[in-house]
Amino acid sequence: PTTTGFLHLGGLRTALYNYIFAKKHQGTFILRVEDTDQNRVVPGAAEGIEDMLDWAGIPPDESPGRGGPAGPYVQSLRLELYRRASAALLDSGAAYRCFCTPQRLELLRREALRSQQTPRYDNRCRHLTPTEVAQKLSQGLDCVIRFRLEKGVEPFQDLVYGWNKHEVAEVEGDPVILKGDGFPTYHLANVVDDHYMGITHVLRGTEWLTSTSKHLLLYKAFGWEPPQFGHLPLLLNKDGGKLSKRQGDIFLERFARDGFLPEALLDIVTNCGSGFTEKQMGRTLEELISQFEVGRITTHSALLDLEALPEFNRVHLTRHIENQGLRQRLVKELQGLVELVYGDQQVDPDVLENEYVERVLLLRKGHISLLKNLVSSDYSYLWVRPSVSRQQLQTISAEADEIGKLVLGLMTRQAAALTVEELNKDLRSLQKQTRETKYSSMMQLLRLVLSGRQHGPSVAEMMVTLGAEEVCGRIHRALSS
Repeated sequence: PTTTGFLHLGGLRTALYNYIFAKKHQGTFILRVEDTDQNRVVPGAAEGIEDMLDWAGIPPDESPGRGGPAGPYVQSLRLELYRRASAALLDSGAAYRCFCTPQRLELLRREALRSQQTPRYDNRCRHLTPTEVAQKLSQGLDCVIRFRLEKGVEPFQDLVYGWNKHEVAEVEGDPVILKGDGFPTYHLANVVDDHYMGITHVLRGTEWLTSTSKHLLLYKAFGWEPPQFGHLPLLLNKDGGKLSKRQGDIFLERFARDGFLPEALLDIVTNCGSGFTEKQMGRTLEELISQFEVGRITTHSALLDLEALPEFNRVHLTRHIENQGLRQRLVKELQGLVELVYGDQQVDPDVLENEYVERVLLLRKGHISLLKNLVSSDYSYLWVRPSVSRQQLQTISAEADEIGKLVLGLMTRQAAALTVEELNKDLRSLQKQTRETKYSSMMQLLRLVLSGRQHGPSVAEMMVTLGAEEVCGRIHRALSS
């Protein structure tokens, strides 16, 4: 990836496919950071990308942070390597120095656009003699190094798109491979690095497909064996539009901050694409690796429906809650959220006990999409015991004491097996034992006792989540106040 920004869903998908492919074939997944365009480097982006890959559960085996046998893994620290490589191409005649000024190149570009043609360099400096080059250098003129594109490229077999070739020399001018500041362009840097790092396979975005013939010409000029290339189709919005970084809602930091599980993101970006035996929601990383076949990747763009992400997250959150080890981590996370959201209110220490928080998770399993749903106002009753007086209850029904006693008796009998369905039936039966309180009034009274609120989940749902002991405690407190 480049360091022009932070990791977004498109970058995550590319990294994920590389990770899965490497693990499937007992290979090594390498993170190499491209920062050769120094004007566009965003401070902290390189570290942010690696942090997000770690968060997503697909850490690189070799990287700027971890190091490795083929480092450094940041291209700005490998400039001497690129300088030597471009010098070798100059010596062999495969590259040449170009002295054209930015002003001349801009005029060429404008003229091409005016003629409704694709802008391209006219290869003017390709024809300079060694004497002319020496003369310009002696005058201290600025120059770049360009690679000579040759006609008659050989076809290559892409892992996704099959046989391909692009006659780049017919549609492009000779590309710059080393800029005037000594930094390489992507074309040179990625070829040199892939060779010296022993890269065998490259999976990258389809936007690089037409450049691959150019890169293969560079490999040929160096006399090196190229890796195998596979180009991944675009990741698009569900309406077929491009994912917009400007929207700010496709960066991984945003999803992490909003409480989405990394597994849900890995699941949704592979579910909307191809490369797997079948489409199914809820796949783990291990399942993705076992099901992956590079030959199954189709050339169709992958349409990503982010509106489905909460449902993907619900499925993975349910799996986390069901796993005892992962559940303990969720308990700690939820305790932290409760203290953060309700810390300035009267949170009883009992509410933060592991056993209670764990029970809340188990009972709400499958009902919530995000852990933070449990600290929304609808669920405030779980964490803050309401302050309700007997007088308030009697304004709803004169039979407040009798209703309280009836529910206390029910809780004592039903404590072992509270279910929403059974409680709804039992509460209906209890209402018939009152003299004049309507069912709706009884529910209003119980909702106030349990939550201090007029709205929220059903009364039966509240009772099940709170548990018999807590329900009884809240009724006793309300009736004795």
